[in-house]
Amino acid sequence: MTAPSVLDLFSCAGGAAMGYHRAGFEVDGCDIAERPRYPFAYHRGDALEYLDRLITTGEIERYTLVHASPPCQAKNTLTVGTNASQGWGGIHEDLVAPTRELLDRSGLPYVIEQPNGQAEIRKDLSLCGEMFGLGVLRHRNFELGRWAVARPAHPKHRGYVRGWRHGVYRDGPYVAAYGDGGGKASVSEMQHAMCITWTDVHEELTEAIPPAYTQWIAIAFLTCRQEVFA
Repeated sequence: MTAPSVLDLFSCAGGAAMGYHRAGFEVDGCDIAERPRYPFAYHRGDALEYLDRLITTGEIERYTLVHASPPCQAKNTLTVGTNASQGWGGIHEDLVAPTRELLDRSGLPYVIEQPNGQAEIRKDLSLCGEMFGLGVLRHRNFELGRWAVARPAHPKHRGYVRGWRHGVYRDGPYVAAYGDGGGKASVSEMQHAMCITWTDVHEELTEAIPPAYTQWIAIAFLTCRQEVFA
């Protein structure tokens, strides 16, 4: 049997990709930025243009699943709060809808990932670092297209995220894997907390999905597919 394959769109440095790899998938990534630390086959370019070309040429059929993490800064919780406090308008990209439109056209099962916020996706899954014993909480929501899985229970958090908030410093078992200062995680702390070793670029780590999330999703997808064809 050939290994299942996943197309990883808006791939960043490969946090999501590594989870699929660990579950047995072959991985191809695509991102508009140069990502020399991406650990798998990689295409640099506009992710939506690339997906459209794969669909048009029929090359999309070589994949089993598509994973997409489209930009949606306009409705991300942190960005919305910053915009509101500064009186700014919606100046950020929201590529969720055009991404979904192409994914529906692809005919393949897919996963759309977004952080907590106002992004207009179905929250078919909501995953958290505590589910996997990680040193970050990093809540992420996932819309599943053409397949489904039962939502796992969300365990109670063991304490606070370390750092300053509203003038109060709290210690805790989790680190804040975003921003700088104020008790937020260092590069080495982010690497350890999310089990990411192949990049030490601060920006890439702050945007990364812990591989444990997509490893869980990949195994759930393969289990679902086996049940369908059993």
